[in-house]
Amino acid sequence: MHLKYRLITLLLMVSVNGISQEQKNYRIHTIAFYNLENLFDTINDPTKYDEASPMMEIKANRSKIYKKKIRNMARVLSDIGSSVTHNSPALIGICEIENVTVIEDLVNDPILMEKDYGIVHFDGPDNRSIDVGLLYKKSLFQVVSKSTHTLKIYDSDTHERQNTRDQLLVTGTLEGETIHIIVNHWPSRRGGEAKSRPKRVSAAKLNKRLIDSLQSINPYAKIVTMGDLNDNPTNKSVKTILKAKSKKENVPFKGIYNPFIDLFKKSGLGTTAYRDSWSLFDQIMVTKPFLEKDYSSWMYYKSGIFNENYLVTNKGRYEGYPFRSFADGGFTNGFSDHFPVYMYLIKEAEENSSKTKQ
Repeated sequence: MHLKYRLITLLLMVSVNGISQEQKNYRIHTIAFYNLENLFDTINDPTKYDEASPMMEIKANRSKIYKKKIRNMARVLSDIGSSVTHNSPALIGICEIENVTVIEDLVNDPILMEKDYGIVHFDGPDNRSIDVGLLYKKSLFQVVSKSTHTLKIYDSDTHERQNTRDQLLVTGTLEGETIHIIVNHWPSRRGGEAKSRPKRVSAAKLNKRLIDSLQSINPYAKIVTMGDLNDNPTNKSVKTILKAKSKKENVPFKGIYNPFIDLFKKSGLGTTAYRDSWSLFDQIMVTKPFLEKDYSSWMYYKSGIFNENYLVTNKGRYEGYPFRSFADGGFTNGFSDHFPVYMYLIKEAEENSSKTKQ
């Protein structure tokens, strides 16, 4: 299959006996993450507590509404990063999905079908059947290995183990280069931030163990960890456990860079809102090898929040909030109570090196 990709031109400042300017072309891909807000099917699974989902609470036209929900999710996934790349993301982490069936319906929607996305998904232990998954363009990314990792947490009230979302680890090659993707959906703040904090700290510790295990095999492993963390970039789970840094130059060997720290602290932007307060729970972080200046391989370029106007509530009590799908027991024809996040990877185009040789 012919690989189509966008070339961008960047103006690089190169010091050679002074400062000169050099324009180069770069290939670019988007990596994204999106909380799909209760993407559940219309069938009651007796083995799961899915009857509590907003989709199952809808009494009339459920199948029609489900199709609208799928179409809305497909539209967003197709749009993320497209203003720069002129294409949908190469890799997309997703969460709040019920099962593989809803993901199949999503990638087979006419908006996404021609993109030819593959799926990585495992049935998780969450009582409500809320899972994570990864979509990847088959023409760009080849899966080498995949595994799911259980987060063991305990309820402080019942002193029993609580089922929550696994963490998904996928290793593959992005146009021949090995990268590792970890998709997360950490425990919620139900019961209050302070009381629930140990659960997210445990999630961060599991995430750090996965990263450490990959780096023990290859210290220069390129790792992307992404997800709805239910914590801000400044909270203990990210700041203390993952030791994520806000500045590239401060990232140590085997360290983690989190571009969303400064985005949260300096701009006050967020991906979800509650009681007129913004939180930046959805984040994408990378390990140090993505930060080098050798663009002969895939490197981190920039990141952001995908908060286009059509994803924003434009009137009423929640004006300015993410335009969510479900409210007051019904379907709003909206999208999600979270904005997606994204980052761009760039790599020097081969035509630059051929010009140099000439």
